[in-house]
Amino acid sequence: MRSERRLRRLVVGDTAWLWTVRHRHPDCREVLSLHRAGPRRTLRIVFRTVPDRRLSAGYPQSGVVVDARGRSLNLNEPGTVRRLLDQALARTGACGRPPAEGFEVELDGWTLFDVLVNGDGLMGGDGLMGGVWSCSR
Repeated sequence: MRSERRLRRLVVGDTAWLWTVRHRHPDCREVLSLHRAGPRRTLRIVFRTVPDRRLSAGYPQSGVVVDARGRSLNLNEPGTVRRLLDQALARTGACGRPPAEGFEVELDGWTLFDVLVNGDGLMGGDGLMGGVWSCSR
């Protein structure tokens, strides 16, 4: 049985990412955090409770997000994480920007959800929460 809290490894090309899924409060949300190896870069894909969208909150399984039509993504599956990462990187260029060594990017997971469950590979809007890069060191 694997630990739900340990970092898992995902390799994309020559880049290694460490990732984890957590359910957070007080404003109930599922957070998929991906940390790029090397210069510290963190990408957070956040699914918040909003109308017509649900979080599993531990039932039936933590890390599952569902829309009103019953379409779901399991954030614990490496294939789902890879698809979310691919969409996020295509949208934000998070592999190379900004040039500062340490930074964090937070994305609205529901914009990525729609792309993945529709299978169209296209994204509307910028997907960035607040529309800006959030940098930290």
